[in-house]
Amino acid sequence: MSLDETQQPLFDLLVIGGGINGVGVARDAAGRGMQVYLCEKDDLAQHTSSASTKLIHGGLRYLEYYDFKLVRHALQEREVLLRTAPHIIHPMRFILPHHQALRPKWMIRIGLFLYDHLGGRKLLPSSNGVDLRRHPAGAALKSSYRAGFEYSDCWVHDARLVVLSARDAQLRGATVKTHTRCISLARHPSHWEATLRDERNGVVTRVQARAVVNAAGPWVEQVLASGVAVGRTKGVRFVKGSHIVVPKLFDHEYAYIFQHADGRVLFAIPFEQDYTLLGTTDIELASLPDKSEITPDEVEYICQAVSEYFSKPVRSADVVWSFSGVRPLYDDAASNASKVTRDYNLHLDRGHLDREQAPILSIFGGKITTYRKLAEEVLDLLSGCLPIEGGAWTAESNLPGGDMADADFRHFLAMAQKRYPELPEALIAHYVGHYGTDLHLLLAGCRQLIDLGLHFGNQLYEQEVRYLMRYEFAESAEDVVWRRTKQGMGMTPEQIAALDEWMQTDHSPQSETGPDVHHG
Repeated sequence: MSLDETQQPLFDLLVIGGGINGVGVARDAAGRGMQVYLCEKDDLAQHTSSASTKLIHGGLRYLEYYDFKLVRHALQEREVLLRTAPHIIHPMRFILPHHQALRPKWMIRIGLFLYDHLGGRKLLPSSNGVDLRRHPAGAALKSSYRAGFEYSDCWVHDARLVVLSARDAQLRGATVKTHTRCISLARHPSHWEATLRDERNGVVTRVQARAVVNAAGPWVEQVLASGVAVGRTKGVRFVKGSHIVVPKLFDHEYAYIFQHADGRVLFAIPFEQDYTLLGTTDIELASLPDKSEITPDEVEYICQAVSEYFSKPVRSADVVWSFSGVRPLYDDAASNASKVTRDYNLHLDRGHLDREQAPILSIFGGKITTYRKLAEEVLDLLSGCLPIEGGAWTAESNLPGGDMADADFRHFLAMAQKRYPELPEALIAHYVGHYGTDLHLLLAGCRQLIDLGLHFGNQLYEQEVRYLMRYEFAESAEDVVWRRTKQGMGMTPEQIAALDEWMQTDHSPQSETGPDVHHG
C-alpha cells in the first residue's frame, strides 16, 4: 500500500548497495540519528569492494596525472582510518626499485616528496632512498636493481572494512538487509517508495523513505533506469582489475611497487602469512559482465610484469588463487583506463525545476581509501533537502573492535595471547587481526581448543562461524572463507562444501534480532 502525503515515511534514508560507499553512508547517517534502511542484492562487499589491492593509500601514480586533490584527500584519510580501525588496517613500507629505462630518479624523488607532505603525515614515517644491495628487500630482486626508494602506505582487509561499517550502522539503529534487490523505485513529492525482493525466497516488500542514496557501484545506472527520471549524468566506465596470489616470494614484511613499461604500476604484497598478492590489471569493458573473472592474458601480464624484477620468475602455474572485480570509475573522458580518475562524483537530483520531489543522490566512482569522506559529503549534500540534526562524527569513532589503547595493535595482541594461554598464538593473532577488541565477545566462554567446537579446516572453528553468522551477516561458506576471512586459502573444496552444508542446516541464526551489544 502506498503512502499518502499526510503520512510520515518509515525511513529517512534508503541506501541501495552494500559495498564500501553504501555502508559508509548508512553508518554515518545512522550515527546522526537518521532512520536508515540499506539493501544489497548479494552479500556485503561481494563485488568491487572485496576485489581491491587491499591498500589504504594516497595513490602515488595519480600524481603523474596532476590529481593532487584526490591524493591529498586520500593521504589525509589514510591516517584517520589507521586510527579508527587498527585491527584491520596496518602500516606497510613499500619498496620501489629504480628501473633505469623508466621514470628517472629525480621524478620519483619529487613524487615521494609531495607524497610525504600533501596529506599532513603524522603517524607514518617518511620516504627515503635505499641501497638494494644491503636492504632486506633487495635479496628477492634481480641483481641489476641496485637502488630504490622506500615509502609508507597501509594495508587493509577490504571486505572486513565493509562488514564492520555495516555492523556499526546496524548497532546505531540502521536496518541492513543483504540478498535484497531493489527492483523498482517510485518517486513522490515527499518520499520514495521502493519495491524490494528477497533473492533467497522471492518475497517482495515495499519500503518508503524521504531520500535515496544510489550506491550501487557498477549498477548505479541500472538503478537510475528502474523508473527514476533524473537529469543527465556523465555515468561510469567499467574497468576490470584482476589479481593473482602465489606462494610467498620473499621472507620479509616489505611490499613492492613495480613500474611497468606501459606506464602502469603493479604491487607485490605479503598476503595471509604464506602467500604474495600480485596485481593489478586495468582492462576497460564495453559493458558490465554477469561475473568478473580473470583471463589467461591477465595472468600472463601480471606474471611477466613482476618477473621483470624478481630473481625467480613467476609463472601462471604458480597461481593458487585469483580474484577480479569491476571498478565503476567516473567517466571523465580520459583517453585510457589507467588515466581515468579514481575520485568520486556525487549527483543530487531533486526532480523537475518547477516541482521539487523527493531527492536521490547517486555515487559515481570512488575508492576505498576515501569512503568515509565521501559519506560525509553525501550527508552534507542531503542536509539541504532533509532535516539532519547531527554533524560529522566518524573521524573520531572506532569501527567495531578498533578501540585499542593508542591504536596499538601489537600491544593488544600481546595482551590477548597472555589472556588466552591455552589457545595457539597464531590463532589468537588471526582473531585479533580480524575482530580486534571484539575478540572477547567471539571467545566468550572459550579457553581451550575444544571449546571452539567443530574444526572446519585451516584455522576455522565453529565458534568463529557462529559469530560471523550472528553478528556479521554471513550466510554461506563463501561469505565466511573468502570475504570475512581468507580461511579458504588453506581449505580444500571438500572442506568448504562441508562448511556450507553445516551452515545451511539448522545452524542459521535467523531467530536472532541482531547484535545484543552496543558499540559506542
